[in-house]
Amino acid sequence: MSAAAKLAANSRPAWQRFGLAILAIAAVTLAATPLLGHLDLANIVMLFLLAVLGVAVHLGRGPALLAAFLAVGAFDFFFVPPRFSMTVNDGQYLITFAVMLAAALLTAELAAGLSRQAEEAVRREAVAQALYEMARDLAGAPTLDEVTTITRRFAAAAIGARVVLLLPDQDRTLQPHPAAPEFAIESHLACMAYASTRPAECDSLAPDGYATAYFPLRAPSGMRGVAAVAPVGAGTSDLRAHQPLLEAMASLIAIALERVHYVEAAQASQIDAAGERFRSSVLSALSHDLRTPLTALVGMADALVRTRPDPPAEVRETAIAVRDQAHRLAGLVANLLDMAKLQSGKVTLKKEWQSLEEIVGAAINLLGPALAGHPVTTALTPALPLVEFDAVLIERVLGNLLENAAKYSPPGTPIEISATLDAGLFRVCVSDRGPGFPADCPDPFAPFVRGRSESSQPGVGLGLSICRAIVEAHGGTIEIERSGETGGRVVFTLPAGTPPPIEDEPLPEGTP
Repeated sequence: MSAAAKLAANSRPAWQRFGLAILAIAAVTLAATPLLGHLDLANIVMLFLLAVLGVAVHLGRGPALLAAFLAVGAFDFFFVPPRFSMTVNDGQYLITFAVMLAAALLTAELAAGLSRQAEEAVRREAVAQALYEMARDLAGAPTLDEVTTITRRFAAAAIGARVVLLLPDQDRTLQPHPAAPEFAIESHLACMAYASTRPAECDSLAPDGYATAYFPLRAPSGMRGVAAVAPVGAGTSDLRAHQPLLEAMASLIAIALERVHYVEAAQASQIDAAGERFRSSVLSALSHDLRTPLTALVGMADALVRTRPDPPAEVRETAIAVRDQAHRLAGLVANLLDMAKLQSGKVTLKKEWQSLEEIVGAAINLLGPALAGHPVTTALTPALPLVEFDAVLIERVLGNLLENAAKYSPPGTPIEISATLDAGLFRVCVSDRGPGFPADCPDPFAPFVRGRSESSQPGVGLGLSICRAIVEAHGGTIEIERSGETGGRVVFTLPAGTPPPIEDEPLPEGTP
């Protein structure tokens, strides 16, 4: 038998215990009657006291008190002359009766007290054993369903109650698990226990089929739900006697739920990481395989455009379109390959102390044709110190941001680049006058995410993702700044560091 089953074992009912006490005194009376001529009355008194002691040890305080009075009455009626009468000829027997009654009552009280202490020790041991068994089972429970099964089995065996776990969904609304509970749930009491992190119970006895007590499932990292407890054919008063046990049960459930949650999160993270590695390897392989034929295609398209003498107008327009599309496809493949390299950690930064103004100018010149319809203005803080970064990669970041701004802003609208030094960080901002980033796009920097998936603009959503990977590799940050004004605004930072001192060049001899 398990500890929970032992804890649930009911003691004998009261009428049975009192009946056994009466039978015990009757048995002693019958056993002592044949011995009346052979034993002194003092020895017979000892037999009755021994019976009272046995009743106190095995049946409790109430039956022992009854046995004490019955023992005095039986001794007087059956053994003290005149027999079969409550009359006493010798007054000394009154003292015997008083001493016998006092001894019986004292013995009953002491024995009953020791018995209660022993029963309490056994009960506490059973409680500890039951909780240990539950904690052991919950420690190995791999799923939420298993946690629920163990909890319901423990509650039924230990206290004869039914339990349903109420767990919060994505909207923080408590939902029963399993979905179809065996008894009714008082939603307001469950919400009260969840919000206050303290047990809640019905003020009065609830009918059978209702949960009468609600215990919060409070884990180290926060609330995990509520355990609704419904006694079988009993009311709130029975559950109050087991409240410490139920609170301990709720703590074990909360820890198990938290462990299951983190196990599921770790498994999901492993699956995502494996999927990301697979995707990166596929992108890398495809990019390498596509780069060679694309390079040849771009070269042949350029040669076709430069054919002399000039081909017919229709042929030239087709050749220009092929060249432009080949260049765009080559750019997409380059982005895929760069993203795969950045995610695999195979990119080695070639940091040098550079002038930020030169990189900004190089990025603008590189995108000259793409920025033809957008005047670019710069607002760089004068005399900016040198910055340590990989010039090629930071130029790529600025190029992607400028290309993004030109792609999504109306023709003729300006694009602004600003750079400031603040609190040890270089803050570079690229702004445009386009529609900006939609509010329903939580992370525009995620790979293959486009601000407007139905946009007619070309692209696969890797530009901003590459920018974030490059900036974070430099120890900086990049973010979107949304405001009530129209336009997009992307800001990235780079650590300023301590630039090397710049020595003045010596003047030629003879210079005044």
